[in-house]
Amino acid sequence: MEERFFTSKQAAEIAGCTLRQLQYWRESGMVVPVITETGTGRSIYYSEGNLVELAAMVYWLSVGFTFEVAREVLKTLKEQYPGLLSDREQKRLIFVKESQEGAAKLVEFDVEKVVAAWAEGKFVVPVWLDVIYGRLREKVKG
Repeated sequence: MEERFFTSKQAAEIAGCTLRQLQYWRESGMVVPVITETGTGRSIYYSEGNLVELAAMVYWLSVGFTFEVAREVLKTLKEQYPGLLSDREQKRLIFVKESQEGAAKLVEFDVEKVVAAWAEGKFVVPVWLDVIYGRLREKVKG
């Protein structure tokens, strides 16, 4: 199967973010386009995997996560599950952090795990990849 690539303008439109957000996320190293990570305009191309990362950021910000939390969840997701975003695996995960400074981890969603983490005072964030993929699928056909 041949991978498709998208210009910055297309990526922003599909993911639902602004060109300025794309630029900031690219410059901060959070979402790095697969083709030419420096430059402007048409010299930058995003892969379908990049679109998933962008859509995830937009979704998390839209449901009220702070930028810092969304960035940390995305970073942890890419470290713990390399390839997951490009594989489009329909997982539901939870992001758990012991404390503000503590280590973060992603685990498979389980109601008992969520309740136990909350009861222990841990910071818990749902990571519904199926929702993110569903929103993206609506915008990108194929």
